Amino acid sequence: MIFARDLVGHIATALAADGLILRGGFRFADGEAAPAGPSGAPAKSALLVGQAGAAPWPHFQRWLGQQASGIANPLDTWSRAVIGAVAQGCGARAVSPSDRPYLPFQQWAMRAEGLKPSPLGILMHPTYGLWHAYRGALLFEDEISLPEAHEMNHLCDACVEKPCLKSCPVGAYSVAGFAHEACLLHVRGTDGAPCRAGGCLDRNACPYGAEYRYPADVQAFHMAAFAGL
Repeated sequence: MIFARDLVGHIATALAADGLILRGGFRFADGEAAPAGPSGAPAKSALLVGQAGAAPWPHFQRWLGQQASGIANPLDTWSRAVIGAVAQGCGARAVSPSDRPYLPFQQWAMRAEGLKPSPLGILMHPTYGLWHAYRGALLFEDEISLPEAHEMNHLCDACVEKPCLKSCPVGAYSVAGFAHEACLLHVRGTDGAPCRAGGCLDRNACPYGAEYRYPADVQAFHMAAFAGL
């Protein structure tokens, strides 16, 4: 058994082997409707797991090359396997953003790291910009020691130009929200080749966290998954 004082460090080390990182954590309040922990009792603590930039990509690609062709939702499958193995080793229950019924991952992320949504809906990180993701969470039935929380500046508040709302050819993102169908039609059509090859033009227009920007092949993978290509 891992001693509580060593738990977070052990988890971080285990996740790093596959390019993943801890993304903060929080405790469920007394009386809060918390999801079940590993035994089925309500969880008391949560640690979020994710990535900064494309660090997990080579690990995922290596795993994918060993799987049968045509595997459905491969990145979700890989993430569940990696985070699930870590959960087994530390007495936690692993959950995923794509689990049904959906868990409030974005609310959890804002709670754990103090982030706010960008105009694109993606949470803005003061270091990673829009180039980060949450791949799962570890739920514990004990009140564990959590990573130190830091106050985060919301970069979008100081961004006057808002290039993220001006680069899409069909204006898919606006203050009115996301025009999902217009985006899909464009990405799947003849004029959507730049989006298919290099990712969302609005997202790429954001100046923050450029050093963490996903490479074109990673963005193309996510765009194909989004558009069902």
